Amino acid sequence: MQNKPYKPKLLWLQSITCNGNTHSFLNHPDLFSILENFELIHHPTLDSEYTMADVLSKNVPCDILILEGSVIENGFKKAGVEVSSLIHAYAGKAKHIISVGTCATFGGIFKQNNPEEISGLCFDLEEKTQHYEKYASKLISLPGCPVHPRWLSFVLLMLAKNKSIDIDSLHRPKELYGYTVHNGCTRNEYFEWKIDTKNFGHKEGCLFYEQGCQGPYTRGSCNKILWNDTSSKTRVGTPCFGCTEPNFPQQSLFTTKTNMGIPAKIPLGISKRAYLTLTGVTKSFKIKRFSKDLLEYD
Repeated sequence: MQNKPYKPKLLWLQSITCNGNTHSFLNHPDLFSILENFELIHHPTLDSEYTMADVLSKNVPCDILILEGSVIENGFKKAGVEVSSLIHAYAGKAKHIISVGTCATFGGIFKQNNPEEISGLCFDLEEKTQHYEKYASKLISLPGCPVHPRWLSFVLLMLAKNKSIDIDSLHRPKELYGYTVHNGCTRNEYFEWKIDTKNFGHKEGCLFYEQGCQGPYTRGSCNKILWNDTSSKTRVGTPCFGCTEPNFPQQSLFTTKTNMGIPAKIPLGISKRAYLTLTGVTKSFKIKRFSKDLLEYD
C-alpha cells in the first residue's frame, strides 16, 4: 500500500486583529482546493483538527505558522494565556512563518495607539529587538490591509511544493512586492502629463497630486493581481492608501506635499533629476483629447 504524501501542518493564529485577513482569504475562489495541500491544524473560523484549547496547550504540531494581527509581549491574553507566548512557542516549531496583513507585519493601525509596545513581526526585526529577531530566517511578510487572498495562496502553494521564495529586505516576496502599485495603474498616462482628477470616483485623471495617491511609493501588485479578478482602488477612482508599507496608516491621507509643484518625496524607482526632466518635457505639450473638467498642473 502506497503511503500518502506528507502534507505540511498549517496553524493560523490570531493576535490583535479585526479579522480582515481571515475574511479576505475566505473569499478566495479556490480556498478549499488550496487547503487540500495542507493539514489544517487550527483556524479561527474554518473547521480544523485541533480546538483553540488544544492550541493554548502549546503542544499541537506546526510546520507553517500564519500570524494575523499586531503583537504585544504582555497584556493580550486568550483564556489566560499570553498570545505572545503562543507566537513564540509555535514560531520555534514552525519551518515557515507568514505574517498576513500589515498589522502582523509592521504593527498597522493598532500600533498607532501604543507604538512603544505594539508591533508586527517584521517591525521588530527592523528595530533589532530581541522578541522576534531569532525567527527572521523563517519569516515571509505579506503586508496589506487586508492581504490579497491570491498573495497568500501564492506563498502557501510555493511552500507546499517546497519551492524557494525570493524576498526583499522587509521579507516580502519580490514576485508580489517587487514593483509599485503605480505599475499597472490605468491612470499612468495622466500621471505622466500631470493631469489630476478633482474628485473621487472620476473615470479619468490621476489621483496623485490632488488626492494624495500613494501608488508611486507603495510596493504591491494591486493593479496586476486585481481584487475579485476585477478591479483595484485606483481603477474605481480611489487613491492608494499605501497599506503595504511600514508607515501605514499615515497621519494625513489624501494629500501629496509639494514644493513649487514638485513632490517633496520623489516616486520610487526614479531619480530626482530624471523626474524633473520628465515634468519639464510635459510642460511643453498639451493633449487636446483630455477632458476639460480635469485639473492641469503647470
